[in-house]
Amino acid sequence: MGDIRQSLLPRDVLSAAKELLYHLDIYICNMVQSGRQPPQVDSKTLDLIEEFILHTPKDRNSPVRRMSALQELQLLEIMCSCFQEQSRDTVRQLMFSALFNLQGNQADESRMALLSKLVSMAVAVGRVPILECAATWLQRTHRVYCVRLAQVLVDDYCSMVPGSGPTLHNIHSASPRFCCQFITAVTTLYDLTSDELTPPMELLQMIVSWIQDDPRLVLITFLNSPLSGSQPISSLDMTPLGGLIRWCIKAPLAYRRDKKQANDGSSDSEPDTARLFSALHLSVLQVFMLLPNILNEKGLFGRLALLQMESVATLTSDLSRLLDQADKHTHTATSDTHAASQLALDRLAQALQVAMASGALLCSREDLRAICSRLPHNNLLQLVLSGPVMYYNNIHTPPLAYSPHAAHSPIPAHPTLPPHTPHTPLAAHPAPHAQYPAQPFMTGMPFPFRPGH
Repeated sequence: MGDIRQSLLPRDVLSAAKELLYHLDIYICNMVQSGRQPPQVDSKTLDLIEEFILHTPKDRNSPVRRMSALQELQLLEIMCSCFQEQSRDTVRQLMFSALFNLQGNQADESRMALLSKLVSMAVAVGRVPILECAATWLQRTHRVYCVRLAQVLVDDYCSMVPGSGPTLHNIHSASPRFCCQFITAVTTLYDLTSDELTPPMELLQMIVSWIQDDPRLVLITFLNSPLSGSQPISSLDMTPLGGLIRWCIKAPLAYRRDKKQANDGSSDSEPDTARLFSALHLSVLQVFMLLPNILNEKGLFGRLALLQMESVATLTSDLSRLLDQADKHTHTATSDTHAASQLALDRLAQALQVAMASGALLCSREDLRAICSRLPHNNLLQLVLSGPVMYYNNIHTPPLAYSPHAAHSPIPAHPTLPPHTPHTPLAAHPAPHAQYPAQPFMTGMPFPFRPGH
Protein backbone atom coordinates (compact mmCIF):
# COMPACT_ATOMS: atom_id res chain seq x y z
CA MET A 1 0.00 0.00 0.00
CA GLY A 2 3.01 2.28 0.17
CA ASP A 3 2.44 3.50 -3.41
CA ILE A 4 -0.81 5.34 -2.56
CA ARG A 5 0.92 7.95 -0.41
CA GLN A 6 1.36 10.39 -3.28
CA SER A 7 -2.36 10.25 -4.05
CA LEU A 8 -3.24 10.98 -0.41
CA LEU A 9 -0.98 14.00 0.06
CA PRO A 10 -3.07 16.51 -1.97
CA ARG A 11 -6.31 15.56 -0.20
CA ASP A 12 -7.72 17.28 2.86
CA VAL A 13 -7.22 15.47 6.16
CA LEU A 14 -10.68 13.89 6.33
CA SER A 15 -10.73 12.79 2.70
CA ALA A 16 -7.24 11.28 2.98
CA ALA A 17 -8.16 9.36 6.14
CA LYS A 18 -11.35 8.04 4.55
CA GLU A 19 -9.51 6.95 1.41
CA LEU A 20 -6.83 5.19 3.45
CA LEU A 21 -9.45 3.28 5.46
CA TYR A 22 -11.02 2.13 2.19
CA HIS A 23 -7.68 0.85 0.85
CA LEU A 24 -6.79 -0.70 4.21
CA ASP A 25 -10.01 -2.72 4.15
CA ILE A 26 -9.26 -4.02 0.64
CA TYR A 27 -5.64 -4.76 1.52
CA ILE A 28 -6.54 -6.83 4.60
CA CYS A 29 -9.34 -8.68 2.77
CA ASN A 30 -6.89 -9.71 0.04
CA MET A 31 -4.31 -10.74 2.64
CA VAL A 32 -6.82 -12.96 4.48
CA GLN A 33 -8.11 -14.44 1.22
CA SER A 34 -4.58 -15.33 0.11
CA GLY A 35 -4.16 -17.44 3.25
CA ARG A 36 -0.86 -15.87 4.23
CA GLN A 37 0.17 -17.08 7.69
CA PRO A 38 0.42 -15.30 9.93
CA PRO A 39 -1.60 -12.43 8.46
CA GLN A 40 0.37 -9.33 9.34
CA VAL A 41 0.14 -5.74 8.15
CA ASP A 42 3.45 -4.49 6.77
CA SER A 43 5.39 -1.56 8.18
CA LYS A 44 4.70 0.72 5.19
CA THR A 45 0.97 0.42 5.81
CA LEU A 46 1.46 1.22 9.50
CA ASP A 47 3.44 4.30 8.50
CA LEU A 48 0.54 5.47 6.32
CA ILE A 49 -1.89 4.99 9.23
CA GLU A 50 0.30 7.07 11.51
CA GLU A 51 0.65 9.83 8.92
CA PHE A 52 -2.88 10.14 7.53
CA ILE A 53 -5.15 8.88 10.34
CA LEU A 54 -3.16 9.55 13.50
CA HIS A 55 -1.51 12.62 11.95
CA THR A 56 1.99 11.93 13.20
CA PRO A 57 4.50 13.71 10.91
CA LYS A 58 6.59 11.37 8.77
CA ASP A 59 9.66 13.52 9.44
CA ARG A 60 10.52 16.79 11.09
CA ASN A 61 10.12 18.78 7.89
CA SER A 62 6.62 17.47 7.15
CA PRO A 63 3.75 19.81 8.06
CA VAL A 64 1.50 18.68 10.92
CA ARG A 65 -1.95 17.77 9.61
CA ARG A 66 -4.68 18.39 12.16
CA MET A 67 -8.41 17.79 12.16
CA SER A 68 -11.04 20.10 13.50
CA ALA A 69 -13.44 18.74 16.13
CA LEU A 70 -16.13 18.35 13.46
CA GLN A 71 -13.78 16.49 11.10
CA GLU A 72 -12.72 14.18 13.93
CA LEU A 73 -16.35 13.39 14.69
CA GLN A 74 -16.94 12.64 11.01
CA LEU A 75 -13.89 10.35 10.97
CA LEU A 76 -15.24 8.44 13.98
CA GLU A 77 -18.57 7.98 12.21
CA ILE A 78 -16.77 6.73 9.10
CA MET A 79 -14.78 4.24 11.18
CA CYS A 80 -17.93 3.02 12.93
CA SER A 81 -19.57 2.41 9.55
CA CYS A 82 -16.44 0.72 8.19
CA PHE A 83 -16.35 -1.86 11.00
CA GLN A 84 -20.12 -2.30 10.97
CA GLU A 85 -20.24 -3.04 7.25
CA GLN A 86 -17.32 -5.49 7.25
CA SER A 87 -18.90 -8.91 7.79
CA ARG A 88 -15.73 -10.95 8.40
CA ASP A 89 -14.53 -10.87 11.98
CA THR A 90 -10.95 -11.78 11.01
CA VAL A 91 -10.72 -8.73 8.76
CA ARG A 92 -12.21 -6.48 11.46
CA GLN A 93 -9.77 -7.72 14.08
CA LEU A 94 -6.74 -7.26 11.80
CA MET A 95 -7.90 -3.80 10.81
CA PHE A 96 -8.45 -2.80 14.45
CA SER A 97 -5.00 -4.12 15.33
CA ALA A 98 -3.38 -2.18 12.49
CA LEU A 99 -5.05 1.01 13.69
CA PHE A 100 -4.68 0.68 17.45
CA ASN A 101 -2.02 -1.85 18.45
CA LEU A 102 0.63 0.11 20.32
CA GLN A 103 3.95 0.38 18.50
CA GLY A 104 6.08 1.99 21.20
CA ASN A 105 6.55 5.25 19.31
CA GLN A 106 5.33 8.84 19.43
CA ALA A 107 2.12 7.93 17.61
CA ASP A 108 0.86 5.85 20.55
CA GLU A 109 -0.63 8.86 22.34
CA SER A 110 -2.64 9.70 19.21
CA ARG A 111 -3.67 6.05 18.99
CA MET A 112 -4.96 6.04 22.55
CA ALA A 113 -6.83 9.31 22.09
CA LEU A 114 -8.56 8.13 18.90
CA LEU A 115 -9.26 4.67 20.34
CA SER A 116 -10.88 6.12 23.47
CA LYS A 117 -13.17 8.34 21.42
CA LEU A 118 -14.07 5.53 19.02
CA VAL A 119 -14.94 3.04 21.79
CA SER A 120 -16.92 5.69 23.67
CA MET A 121 -18.91 6.39 20.51
CA ALA A 122 -19.40 2.66 19.92
CA VAL A 123 -20.89 2.36 23.41
CA ALA A 124 -23.20 5.30 22.71
CA VAL A 125 -24.50 4.06 19.35
CA GLY A 126 -24.29 0.32 20.01
CA ARG A 127 -21.61 -0.64 17.47
CA VAL A 128 -21.04 -4.25 18.56
CA PRO A 129 -18.22 -5.06 16.07
CA ILE A 130 -16.08 -2.27 17.52
CA LEU A 131 -16.81 -3.40 21.08
CA GLU A 132 -15.80 -6.95 20.17
CA CYS A 133 -12.54 -5.72 18.66
CA ALA A 134 -11.94 -3.53 21.71
CA ALA A 135 -12.46 -6.59 23.95
CA THR A 136 -9.65 -8.38 22.11
CA TRP A 137 -7.47 -5.26 22.38
CA LEU A 138 -8.06 -5.12 26.15
CA GLN A 139 -7.09 -8.77 26.44
CA ARG A 140 -3.75 -8.32 24.65
CA THR A 141 -2.58 -4.86 25.70
CA HIS A 142 -0.52 -3.73 28.67
CA ARG A 143 -2.78 -3.02 31.65
CA VAL A 144 -1.56 0.58 31.94
CA TYR A 145 -3.27 1.42 28.65
CA CYS A 146 -6.31 -0.73 29.42
CA VAL A 147 -7.07 1.25 32.57
CA ARG A 148 -6.67 4.49 30.60
CA LEU A 149 -9.41 3.38 28.23
CA ALA A 150 -11.58 2.31 31.16
CA GLN A 151 -11.05 5.69 32.84
CA VAL A 152 -12.29 7.52 29.73
CA LEU A 153 -15.47 5.43 29.63
CA VAL A 154 -16.16 5.93 33.34
CA ASP A 155 -15.62 9.69 32.96
CA ASP A 156 -17.86 9.87 29.89
CA TYR A 157 -20.74 7.81 31.27
CA CYS A 158 -20.55 8.10 35.06
CA SER A 159 -19.18 11.60 35.65
CA MET A 160 -19.35 14.09 32.80
CA VAL A 161 -22.87 13.57 31.44
CA PRO A 162 -25.57 13.07 34.11
CA GLY A 163 -28.06 10.34 33.27
CA SER A 164 -25.85 8.61 30.70
CA GLY A 165 -25.19 5.58 32.92
CA PRO A 166 -27.93 3.43 31.32
CA THR A 167 -26.12 3.74 27.98
CA LEU A 168 -22.99 2.16 29.44
CA HIS A 169 -25.14 -0.40 31.25
CA ASN A 170 -26.29 -1.76 27.88
CA ILE A 171 -22.84 -3.15 27.00
CA HIS A 172 -23.77 -6.17 29.13
CA SER A 173 -26.22 -7.32 26.47
CA ALA A 174 -24.48 -5.76 23.44
CA SER A 175 -21.04 -7.33 23.99
CA PRO A 176 -20.54 -9.56 27.05
CA ARG A 177 -16.87 -10.02 26.10
CA PHE A 178 -16.24 -6.30 26.21
CA CYS A 179 -18.25 -5.99 29.42
CA CYS A 180 -16.10 -8.67 31.09
CA GLN A 181 -12.88 -6.95 30.04
CA PHE A 182 -14.26 -3.58 31.13
CA ILE A 183 -14.98 -4.96 34.62
CA THR A 184 -11.45 -6.36 34.80
CA ALA A 185 -10.00 -2.99 33.76
CA VAL A 186 -12.01 -0.91 36.24
CA THR A 187 -11.25 -3.26 39.14
CA THR A 188 -7.58 -2.83 38.24
CA LEU A 189 -7.96 0.94 38.04
CA TYR A 190 -9.94 1.47 41.25
CA ASP A 191 -7.90 -0.25 43.97
CA LEU A 192 -9.50 1.72 46.87
CA THR A 193 -6.17 3.18 47.99
CA SER A 194 -7.56 6.73 47.89
CA ASP A 195 -10.78 8.64 47.36
CA GLU A 196 -9.89 9.18 43.68
CA LEU A 197 -9.34 5.45 43.24
CA THR A 198 -12.70 4.47 44.75
CA PRO A 199 -15.31 3.37 42.18
CA PRO A 200 -18.19 5.80 41.61
CA MET A 201 -21.51 4.69 43.05
CA GLU A 202 -23.13 4.45 39.61
CA LEU A 203 -20.35 2.19 38.33
CA LEU A 204 -20.62 -0.02 41.42
CA GLN A 205 -24.38 -0.36 40.97
CA MET A 206 -23.84 -1.27 37.33
CA ILE A 207 -21.32 -4.01 38.04
CA VAL A 208 -23.42 -5.52 40.84
CA SER A 209 -26.42 -5.58 38.52
CA TRP A 210 -24.46 -7.22 35.70
CA ILE A 211 -23.07 -10.02 37.87
CA GLN A 212 -26.37 -10.67 39.64
CA ASP A 213 -28.09 -11.01 36.27
CA ASP A 214 -25.40 -13.27 34.82
CA PRO A 215 -22.72 -14.68 37.18
CA ARG A 216 -20.89 -16.32 34.27
CA LEU A 217 -20.26 -12.88 32.76
CA VAL A 218 -16.99 -12.46 34.66
CA LEU A 219 -15.73 -15.81 33.30
CA ILE A 220 -16.38 -15.10 29.61
CA THR A 221 -12.78 -14.23 28.71
CA PHE A 222 -11.57 -17.40 30.42
CA LEU A 223 -14.27 -19.55 28.80
CA ASN A 224 -13.44 -18.21 25.34
CA SER A 225 -9.66 -18.49 25.67
CA PRO A 226 -7.89 -21.49 24.12
CA LEU A 227 -6.35 -23.90 26.60
CA SER A 228 -2.93 -23.46 25.02
CA GLY A 229 -3.15 -19.68 24.97
CA SER A 230 -0.89 -17.67 27.24
CA GLN A 231 -1.57 -14.23 28.67
CA PRO A 232 0.75 -11.47 27.44
CA ILE A 233 3.09 -10.13 30.11
CA SER A 234 1.57 -7.29 32.17
CA SER A 235 -1.84 -7.70 30.56
CA LEU A 236 -5.07 -7.67 32.53
CA ASP A 237 -5.98 -10.73 34.57
CA MET A 238 -7.97 -13.39 32.75
CA THR A 239 -10.95 -12.71 35.03
CA PRO A 240 -11.93 -9.78 37.27
CA LEU A 241 -12.33 -12.10 40.28
CA GLY A 242 -9.18 -10.86 42.01
CA GLY A 243 -10.16 -7.22 41.60
CA LEU A 244 -13.74 -7.82 42.73
CA ILE A 245 -12.55 -9.64 45.85
CA ARG A 246 -10.22 -6.74 46.61
CA TRP A 247 -13.17 -4.33 46.38
CA CYS A 248 -15.37 -6.39 48.71
CA ILE A 249 -12.70 -6.97 51.36
CA LYS A 250 -11.25 -3.47 51.47
CA ALA A 251 -14.58 -1.63 51.16
CA PRO A 252 -15.65 -1.65 54.86
CA LEU A 253 -12.39 0.05 55.87
CA ALA A 254 -11.73 2.14 52.75
CA TYR A 255 -15.16 3.76 52.80
CA ARG A 256 -14.84 4.57 56.51
CA ARG A 257 -11.48 6.20 55.78
CA ASP A 258 -12.91 8.33 52.97
CA LYS A 259 -15.86 9.30 55.14
CA LYS A 260 -13.51 10.50 57.91
CA GLN A 261 -11.41 12.47 55.43
CA ALA A 262 -14.56 14.24 54.28
CA ASN A 263 -15.37 15.09 57.93
CA ASP A 264 -18.93 14.06 57.37
CA GLY A 265 -20.37 12.15 60.27
CA SER A 266 -23.58 11.12 58.50
CA SER A 267 -23.26 9.93 54.95
CA ASP A 268 -26.59 9.07 53.33
CA SER A 269 -24.88 6.87 50.77
CA GLU A 270 -23.03 4.72 53.33
CA PRO A 271 -25.88 2.19 53.90
CA ASP A 272 -26.41 1.87 50.14
CA THR A 273 -22.70 1.38 49.59
CA ALA A 274 -22.53 -1.29 52.30
CA ARG A 275 -25.53 -3.07 50.79
CA LEU A 276 -24.00 -3.00 47.31
CA PHE A 277 -20.67 -4.41 48.45
CA SER A 278 -22.46 -7.09 50.45
CA ALA A 279 -24.44 -8.09 47.35
CA LEU A 280 -21.26 -8.02 45.25
CA HIS A 281 -19.43 -10.24 47.74
CA LEU A 282 -22.23 -12.81 47.62
CA SER A 283 -22.27 -12.73 43.82
CA VAL A 284 -18.51 -13.26 43.61
CA LEU A 285 -18.71 -16.26 45.95
CA GLN A 286 -21.47 -17.67 43.74
CA VAL A 287 -19.20 -17.26 40.71
CA PHE A 288 -16.51 -19.28 42.51
CA MET A 289 -19.07 -22.03 43.07
CA LEU A 290 -19.47 -22.35 39.29
CA LEU A 291 -15.78 -23.03 38.76
CA PRO A 292 -15.32 -26.71 39.78
CA ASN A 293 -17.52 -28.04 36.99
CA ILE A 294 -16.06 -25.60 34.46
CA LEU A 295 -12.46 -26.44 35.40
CA ASN A 296 -13.18 -30.17 35.38
CA GLU A 297 -14.75 -29.92 31.92
CA LYS A 298 -11.61 -28.21 30.65
CA GLY A 299 -9.33 -30.65 32.48
CA LEU A 300 -7.82 -27.77 34.45
CA PHE A 301 -8.97 -28.45 38.00
CA GLY A 302 -5.90 -28.26 40.21
CA ARG A 303 -3.74 -27.07 37.28
CA LEU A 304 -4.82 -23.48 36.61
CA ALA A 305 -5.15 -20.81 39.30
CA LEU A 306 -7.59 -18.10 38.30
CA LEU A 307 -6.76 -16.31 41.55
CA GLN A 308 -3.02 -15.77 41.81
CA MET A 309 -1.23 -16.18 45.13
CA GLU A 310 0.72 -12.97 44.47
CA SER A 311 -2.49 -10.94 44.29
CA VAL A 312 -3.73 -12.53 47.53
CA ALA A 313 -0.46 -11.60 49.23
CA THR A 314 -0.79 -8.01 47.99
CA LEU A 315 -4.38 -7.90 49.21
CA THR A 316 -3.51 -9.10 52.72
CA SER A 317 -0.69 -6.55 52.89
CA ASP A 318 -3.07 -3.74 51.87
CA LEU A 319 -5.66 -4.97 54.35
CA SER A 320 -3.10 -5.04 57.17
CA ARG A 321 -2.16 -1.44 56.39
CA LEU A 322 -5.82 -0.36 56.36
CA LEU A 323 -6.41 -2.06 59.70
CA ASP A 324 -3.40 -0.30 61.22
CA GLN A 325 -4.64 3.05 59.91
CA ALA A 326 -8.10 2.42 61.32
CA ASP A 327 -6.64 1.73 64.77
CA LYS A 328 -4.40 4.81 64.73
CA HIS A 329 -7.03 7.28 63.58
CA THR A 330 -9.92 6.03 65.67
CA HIS A 331 -10.76 8.13 68.72
CA THR A 332 -14.52 7.51 68.89
CA ALA A 333 -16.95 4.86 67.70
CA THR A 334 -14.48 2.07 68.48
CA SER A 335 -17.20 -0.55 68.17
CA ASP A 336 -17.97 0.59 64.61
CA THR A 337 -14.32 0.38 63.65
CA HIS A 338 -14.04 -3.09 65.19
CA ALA A 339 -17.15 -4.21 63.32
CA ALA A 340 -15.77 -2.90 60.01
CA SER A 341 -12.43 -4.63 60.63
CA GLN A 342 -14.09 -7.94 61.46
CA LEU A 343 -16.34 -7.67 58.40
CA ALA A 344 -13.29 -7.21 56.16
CA LEU A 345 -11.55 -10.19 57.77
CA ASP A 346 -14.71 -12.32 57.54
CA ARG A 347 -14.95 -11.59 53.82
CA LEU A 348 -11.28 -12.44 53.35
CA ALA A 349 -11.78 -15.77 55.10
CA GLN A 350 -14.88 -16.58 53.07
CA ALA A 351 -13.18 -15.68 49.80
CA LEU A 352 -10.07 -17.74 50.59
CA GLN A 353 -12.05 -20.80 51.63
CA VAL A 354 -14.41 -20.77 48.66
CA ALA A 355 -11.59 -19.99 46.21
CA MET A 356 -9.53 -22.92 47.50
CA ALA A 357 -12.49 -25.31 47.54
CA SER A 358 -13.45 -24.36 43.98
CA GLY A 359 -9.93 -24.79 42.60
CA ALA A 360 -9.47 -21.10 41.78
CA LEU A 361 -6.69 -20.65 44.36
CA LEU A 362 -3.96 -23.29 44.44
CA CYS A 363 -1.97 -23.09 47.66
CA SER A 364 -1.44 -24.80 50.99
CA ARG A 365 -2.71 -23.75 54.40
CA GLU A 366 0.90 -23.05 55.32
CA ASP A 367 1.14 -20.55 52.47
CA LEU A 368 -2.00 -18.81 53.67
CA ARG A 369 -0.80 -18.69 57.26
CA ALA A 370 2.41 -17.03 56.09
CA ILE A 371 0.73 -14.23 54.14
CA CYS A 372 -1.96 -13.69 56.79
CA SER A 373 0.44 -13.68 59.75
CA ARG A 374 0.26 -9.88 60.23
CA LEU A 375 -3.54 -9.75 60.31
CA PRO A 376 -5.36 -9.47 63.65
CA HIS A 377 -7.32 -12.37 65.07
CA ASN A 378 -10.59 -13.29 63.44
CA ASN A 379 -12.49 -16.45 64.33
CA LEU A 380 -13.54 -17.33 60.79
CA LEU A 381 -10.12 -16.62 59.32
CA GLN A 382 -8.50 -18.71 62.06
CA LEU A 383 -10.82 -21.57 61.20
CA VAL A 384 -9.82 -21.39 57.53
CA LEU A 385 -6.10 -21.14 58.29
CA SER A 386 -6.16 -24.01 60.81
CA GLY A 387 -8.34 -26.35 58.83
CA PRO A 388 -7.23 -29.79 57.64
CA VAL A 389 -5.27 -30.07 54.42
CA MET A 390 -7.87 -30.87 51.81
CA TYR A 391 -7.56 -31.58 48.11
CA TYR A 392 -10.61 -32.98 46.37
CA ASN A 393 -10.39 -34.47 42.93
CA ASN A 394 -13.98 -33.62 42.17
CA ILE A 395 -16.83 -31.62 43.61
CA HIS A 396 -18.76 -34.66 44.93
CA THR A 397 -16.33 -35.50 47.76
CA PRO A 398 -17.05 -34.60 51.41
CA PRO A 399 -17.12 -30.95 52.47
CA LEU A 400 -14.27 -29.24 54.30
CA ALA A 401 -15.66 -29.99 57.78
CA TYR A 402 -15.02 -33.72 57.36
CA SER A 403 -11.97 -35.84 56.71
CA PRO A 404 -12.17 -37.81 53.46
CA HIS A 405 -10.47 -40.75 55.22
CA ALA A 406 -12.27 -41.31 58.49
CA ALA A 407 -10.38 -44.52 59.19
CA HIS A 408 -7.08 -42.64 59.40
CA SER A 409 -8.33 -39.78 61.56
CA PRO A 410 -6.70 -39.24 64.97
CA ILE A 411 -10.01 -37.91 66.26
CA PRO A 412 -11.84 -40.51 68.36
CA ALA A 413 -14.24 -42.56 66.35
CA HIS A 414 -17.94 -42.80 67.07
CA PRO A 415 -18.96 -45.16 69.89
CA THR A 416 -19.55 -48.72 68.83
CA LEU A 417 -23.12 -49.19 67.76
CA PRO A 418 -25.22 -51.68 69.72
CA PRO A 419 -25.49 -54.99 67.93
CA HIS A 420 -28.56 -55.61 65.83
CA THR A 421 -30.31 -58.72 67.01
CA PRO A 422 -31.35 -59.90 63.54
CA HIS A 423 -27.76 -59.60 62.32
CA THR A 424 -25.95 -61.67 64.92
CA PRO A 425 -23.31 -62.81 64.19
CA LEU A 426 -21.84 -59.91 62.23
CA ALA A 427 -20.16 -62.19 59.74
CA ALA A 428 -23.56 -63.08 58.38
CA HIS A 429 -24.34 -59.46 57.55
CA PRO A 430 -24.95 -59.17 53.79
CA ALA A 431 -22.91 -55.96 53.54
CA PRO A 432 -20.66 -53.90 55.84
CA HIS A 433 -22.09 -50.94 57.62
CA ALA A 434 -21.71 -47.63 55.83
CA GLN A 435 -18.67 -45.77 57.07
CA TYR A 436 -19.46 -42.75 59.19
CA PRO A 437 -17.66 -39.46 58.63
CA ALA A 438 -15.09 -38.33 61.14
CA GLN A 439 -15.90 -35.78 63.79
CA PRO A 440 -16.34 -32.29 62.39
CA PHE A 441 -13.42 -29.91 62.66
CA MET A 442 -13.34 -28.04 65.97
CA THR A 443 -11.60 -24.72 66.51
CA GLY A 444 -8.23 -25.05 68.21
CA MET A 445 -7.74 -28.79 67.62
CA PRO A 446 -4.47 -29.71 65.86
CA PHE A 447 -4.38 -31.70 62.64
CA PRO A 448 -0.96 -33.41 62.65
CA PHE A 449 -1.66 -35.46 59.56
CA ARG A 450 -2.10 -35.13 55.85
CA PRO A 451 -4.74 -37.39 54.31
CA GLY A 452 -3.45 -39.64 51.56
CA HIS A 453 -4.97 -39.41 48.11
